Amino acid sequence: MGERQILFPDPRNAGPDGLLCVGGDLEVDTLYAAYSQGIFPWPQEGLPLLWFSPWERGVLDFKDVHWPRRFLRDLRKSEFEVTFNQAFASVIHECAKQPRVHEQGTWILPEMQFAYEKFHEAGYAHSIECWKDGVLVGGMYGVYVEGVFSGESMFHRASGASKMCLYRAIEKLRESGIEWIDIQMVTPVLETFGGKYISRDEYLERLEKAHRAPRALRF
Repeated sequence: MGERQILFPDPRNAGPDGLLCVGGDLEVDTLYAAYSQGIFPWPQEGLPLLWFSPWERGVLDFKDVHWPRRFLRDLRKSEFEVTFNQAFASVIHECAKQPRVHEQGTWILPEMQFAYEKFHEAGYAHSIECWKDGVLVGGMYGVYVEGVFSGESMFHRASGASKMCLYRAIEKLRESGIEWIDIQMVTPVLETFGGKYISRDEYLERLEKAHRAPRALRF
């Protein structure tokens, strides 16, 4: 990393809404320092940069993942092609456009897209792409820092495309010896797959354990 010393407050000192601190930048070393401590940016248009460490954290334990039977049946005859780290900029751009229930606009603002593209170029942000007939129809991206993969966002333009990305991503993560992913918040879709909330203290304990023996990501 760079020579700058990036200091964040103790993530346990976040407020009731999870807000830890305000300001700073989205440079590669800042993002690295944040994710290594279980902190993530959640920008809102018109406000200074906000950093969060929520008191409950969404996780997906691979041993608890359950896939819809129809999806597993269709998996065998799927016409989708899945790739890794081949179209990061396109994936994050499409994620920013994806409509979300109970949300107006997007937190993936242009400055976030630019910052995470740089994070990708530095080797820390990764994309999974789903193609059909050469057209990008789904994708997801996430961050891998010191043994922990944090899923950031998904999109789909064809039924089952984002599920396919998550399925293949979990396959690869398991091959790397990783047993869970940080999903930050448990959406209704991720809850159907087995996503759940754990306390911040338990999450930080998992973080420390992963840091002690980080795995090489085989994307």
